[in-house]
Amino acid sequence: MTLSLLSLNYKTTPVELREKLAISAAHLPEIIQEARQGADLEELMILSTCNRVEYYLVDNPEGNGTARLAEWLNHRFLVEPGELDHSALFLDNQSALTHLFRVACALESMVVGEPQILGQLKDAFRLACEAGTVGAELTGLMPKVFRTAKRVRTETGISRFAVSVSHVAADLAARIFDTLEDKTVLVIGAGEMAELALSNLRRKGINRLLITNRTFANGVALAEKFEGEAVRYESMPEHLAQADIVISSTGARGYVIDQEMVRQAVKTRRGNPMFFIDIAVPRNIDPKVNDLADAYLYDIDDLQEAADSNRKEREREAHAAQEIITEEIARYGQWKSAGQVTPLVTALREHFTTTGKAELEKTLSRLRHLNDQDAEQIRKLVHSMVNKLLHLPSTRLKVMSDEPNAGLYSDIIRQMFDLSPLAEAAPEGESGTGKKSGPAPDKKIVNFPPGRKS
Repeated sequence: MTLSLLSLNYKTTPVELREKLAISAAHLPEIIQEARQGADLEELMILSTCNRVEYYLVDNPEGNGTARLAEWLNHRFLVEPGELDHSALFLDNQSALTHLFRVACALESMVVGEPQILGQLKDAFRLACEAGTVGAELTGLMPKVFRTAKRVRTETGISRFAVSVSHVAADLAARIFDTLEDKTVLVIGAGEMAELALSNLRRKGINRLLITNRTFANGVALAEKFEGEAVRYESMPEHLAQADIVISSTGARGYVIDQEMVRQAVKTRRGNPMFFIDIAVPRNIDPKVNDLADAYLYDIDDLQEAADSNRKEREREAHAAQEIITEEIARYGQWKSAGQVTPLVTALREHFTTTGKAELEKTLSRLRHLNDQDAEQIRKLVHSMVNKLLHLPSTRLKVMSDEPNAGLYSDIIRQMFDLSPLAEAAPEGESGTGKKSGPAPDKKIVNFPPGRKS
């Protein structure tokens, strides 16, 4: 079995398509089971974040799993014909494996080294385990991936230059104005991303924070933590005109701010501009807001320029991180090959032992004149001969497991001694739990894209 990948990420796929395919944690167990069954896959794990939706899969022996999955996605999410072909990244074998390790180590993130992705990947694996869509392959692989990510964060300096998307959003808010000390920011949402944005805004000296959330108690808790004001969600339109900057990060599937709401807010502000930073996927703010005078909208893809701060430093550390990844992938390959050979060696020994024992007992039944002591000596002799004859082949098989043709050698041995194929299993100690089943820019607004305004 080998790993394959279907990826829709910020490098290849616009946010308009990513938000169609985004999956909330609440719906992921249902979707992952449906996708695995619909595409006829052996194993499946789905990672869905604001910057990527990725399907890591182990295909059945017939192959073409990514093609079947793409077809299922087209039907399930009503994607326009050809959209996936132009935007999706399809990888197999070593390329898919390398991508997974790089994602876990935050080398594929918009901000290289950002800390959130590893936790998101761990959650994705946990949810797949709970849904019963992982087996020996992913169960054996993912602990190695997590260990590698830990090594990268421990042994390189990549995290020194790492910031989250929420950090970038707050940084953008600070750079839009020369100072935030006399500005008001409205944050919509009370999740992890919103909390990180609030934390960064406070450090940048924001004067007034308004916080709103569908669950008012959660908004109140954040307001108390960051010395802000909690606003009831249903009264948000009335407070919108007070905000110089609006940062939105909720899990809503539809827009929580539409063009008419902003039109009224801009009218009330009498020419004072409003800036909207939408870091949610699916997006929370209607893109038509950007058509209004004095309203400027930035979505998750517009944050790339701000995310490029400290690029040179991160690239240097990313090179060191890639060396660790290459080393760990090689170790994983050796571990996996050894694990595949172990059942073959066991089967070979059982075959010889069973055959030798059967022939021994048949011979002893004709040598009734031997006493028990002599018969036992003959049994020990046969047992010793079988072990000595198999010692060299067993050792050679384990050594050859690192070679490119290891699978071919194994098949030859199975056919030569008529050994029945063994079901793949995770190597000892890691059995499966699932079923098959440069310098920063000046603080001037001209340094940032005007919210896609032409």
